[in-house]
Amino acid sequence: MDLTVAIEAFVVHLERVRRLSPATVRAYRSDLRDLATSAGDPAVDAVDLEVLRDWLWQATQRGDARSTLARRAAAARSFFSWSHEEGLIDTDPSLRLVAPKRGRTLPTVASSAAMAVLLDAHRDAAASGDPIAMRDHAVLEMLYGAGIRVSELCGLDVDDLDLDRGTARVVGKGSKERVVPYGTPARDAVGAYLTRGRPALAARASSATPALLLGARGSRLGARSVYGLVARVLAPVVGAETVGPHALRHTAATHLLDGGADLRAVQEILGHASLGTTQIYTHVSAERLTATYRLAHPRA
Repeated sequence: MDLTVAIEAFVVHLERVRRLSPATVRAYRSDLRDLATSAGDPAVDAVDLEVLRDWLWQATQRGDARSTLARRAAAARSFFSWSHEEGLIDTDPSLRLVAPKRGRTLPTVASSAAMAVLLDAHRDAAASGDPIAMRDHAVLEMLYGAGIRVSELCGLDVDDLDLDRGTARVVGKGSKERVVPYGTPARDAVGAYLTRGRPALAARASSATPALLLGARGSRLGARSVYGLVARVLAPVVGAETVGPHALRHTAATHLLDGGADLRAVQEILGHASLGTTQIYTHVSAERLTATYRLAHPRA
């Protein structure tokens, strides 16, 4: 079987069987298509370790980041492992494929005080009764209060919320459902939006939608709009040129750990498959602790 044909079959497997996110599927398809182009699109069983190493070397020469090289190696290993399981190849050439380790960078995090100022300002704006301001307040409170991903937020329907219990049922990566808690400020913001803001936005739509968050025309709010909102209001707070909704998720996780939350509990709230993914936030907390010590201790 030609490499390109096998890659497309693998992509279908990622979508229908493993049910990976569309972004992950796109990245794997792009990486593997690049491999096929680099190798001259041979038969899948003609690809050996040297072909794979040469492919990564070409990416290195282009100046690709270590994280990109690591992702490409992961895509190749996953594809050839699947190919071996499907009987397309006798041996897996990627077993000895090594890519540079990812450089670990600490996520962007806002302070508790900065978040209080930001959210209080949006609460005051929402008090005007403007439906967009009420929606934006609810968006920010939910991203920070529940620590959910932007895709999870935009995918929420009204029926996914339990305002009495302060919980939301979200669908995360791999179509896995989980229930996440959120605090009183988020519950108040969402409750006010549902009472006054959402009906006003829904009236602008040509047809009804179950979506919780609505855009200016009454349809489901898109991730791009949330990115724009967060970039506009959060970048000045954290002092970064580019910042997205994930920064609020990072901030929520870090503040939970700063407040004494158990690492396993934070893993459950965030929906991380691996505890190792959650552990990055312990490093952030340690950095903040060290900075506080240096500022406050007379012999620091």
